[in-house]
Amino acid sequence: SLGIEGSANKLGVGIVREDGSILSNVRHTYITPPGTGFLPKETAEHHRTHIVRLVREAMKEADIAPSDLDCVCYTKGPGMGGPLRVGAVVARMLAQMWGKPLVGVNHCIAHIEMGRVVTGADDPVALYVSGGNTQVIAFAQGRYQIFGETIDIAVGNCLDRFARVVNLSNDPSPGYNIEQSAKVDDPHFLELPYCVKGMDVSFAGILSNIEEVANAKLKAGECRIGDLCFSLQETVFGMLVETTERAMAHCGNNEVMAVGGVGCNKRLHQMLVQMAEQRGGKAYTTDDRYCIDNGAMIAYTGLVMFRHGHVTPLEDATCTQRFRTDDVLVNWRTDDAPAPNPAPKQSVWCPARPEAS
Repeated sequence: SLGIEGSANKLGVGIVREDGSILSNVRHTYITPPGTGFLPKETAEHHRTHIVRLVREAMKEADIAPSDLDCVCYTKGPGMGGPLRVGAVVARMLAQMWGKPLVGVNHCIAHIEMGRVVTGADDPVALYVSGGNTQVIAFAQGRYQIFGETIDIAVGNCLDRFARVVNLSNDPSPGYNIEQSAKVDDPHFLELPYCVKGMDVSFAGILSNIEEVANAKLKAGECRIGDLCFSLQETVFGMLVETTERAMAHCGNNEVMAVGGVGCNKRLHQMLVQMAEQRGGKAYTTDDRYCIDNGAMIAYTGLVMFRHGHVTPLEDATCTQRFRTDDVLVNWRTDDAPAPNPAPKQSVWCPARPEAS
């Protein structure tokens, strides 16, 4: 299948086989100057400029023809409206040109399924951390249930906005440059608000606090940018690991997997590994090829969904900025769920989607 991902500033097109083999996974990122973020309109213009070229590159790298595809998949949501719409329009165009069925994919679930197939993890608790989402997720009762999440901004958004305050580069990403700056020699830890509220977390207050601290202490020469990056990472990652461990205890699960763009962070990896080992379990992590938004994760998840009866009729092939992880019936992971026969190769607009229980 071919998958198109464009929910934020990264535009990706991937082609995968049903066993998870990635035939191509090309990507182009919209990078803005230091101290700035990316807006929906400009990001959508970037996607419109590059998407046709990326589709051609992906097809060429995979060395396949349109007739070899079983379906065309795209990110239905959640994400930024303008960029999402570009992916949806191109997916509809390709599906009609090539006579292929469409599958709209939940972005969050695609991260989880990509992580599972790449790491070989069977049923881990997933810590999904990115610029737009922060959730602690576990599979139960036929859905990916959210056990904890942010109550305001996502952890990646917190890191990105702090990077603007200290004027760090957006190339390749603000979070990566914070991670590198935090490796300063003899780091000094600055105490920041630690906001865990039951199973949920809050980052807005931490961001406001560190903005004030940064402006005051940097001007006074009382700390370095690296000290601030180190302190912010230690604080927010500590909050995430705490809530993730609590979810693992609730589920009786000793395996954890980090997914999403922030899931690339090596310091977060270290903290998750240490926590899992103390519980006698295991932590699964991936690198930036799979953690960061990419087309292959949409292609793989969409193909799995297609084989279990999920097809998006053309008239419903829209996108939405709000699409909860637990809105999707995950019948491909439920042994006793009523699932239709696998879709025949190259069938169009059928079988019907399964009804939610």
